[in-house]
Amino acid sequence: MTAQFDRVKQILIDTGTLLEGHFLLTSGRHSGAYVEKFRIIQHPDHTQGLCSMLAGAARELRVQVVAGPTTGGIILAFEVARQMGARAIFAEKSGERRVFRRSLRLSPGERVLVVDDILTTGGSLRLVLDEVARWGAQAVGVGVLVDRSEAAPDFGVPLFSCLRLPISSYEAGECPLCGEGLPLVKPGGG
Repeated sequence: MTAQFDRVKQILIDTGTLLEGHFLLTSGRHSGAYVEKFRIIQHPDHTQGLCSMLAGAARELRVQVVAGPTTGGIILAFEVARQMGARAIFAEKSGERRVFRRSLRLSPGERVLVVDDILTTGGSLRLVLDEVARWGAQAVGVGVLVDRSEAAPDFGVPLFSCLRLPISSYEAGECPLCGEGLPLVKPGGG
């Protein structure tokens, strides 16, 4: 384990961000652990430090715009962009897509770093990457606070994370936690 791993994991524990139990994830899968992103984002000093890690990892990519999905991605995009001297935008849900609204737009060829809080399946990030491509801009990297995926997805660009913490998840019908009779909790504000 690296010092960064230990430091970031301790921050998640200290802030009550890393939870254990039986959770229903946004993807519909079940998990024995959950990373409650808003518990970390409520601490500006920790958020600033974690965003500094992402900005540092992406420094060589010549990023012009940092984009994130609503809701937590707005805060992260803003802070990473501030530290990189770039613009920050966010993509909102629109049916099955994510779109830039509110006069937020990209120019063809702009170099975009896409950021988000927690990576599980990569679905939200892929939707933002699709929107970046729709505008003709160039995605140059993806950054997340915590990569909890069991096998990191290939986005076709470099993936950076403050913490890689693979956490198993299960289809509902194959969940061992259901078999143990543990109550299923749907965390978050959804």
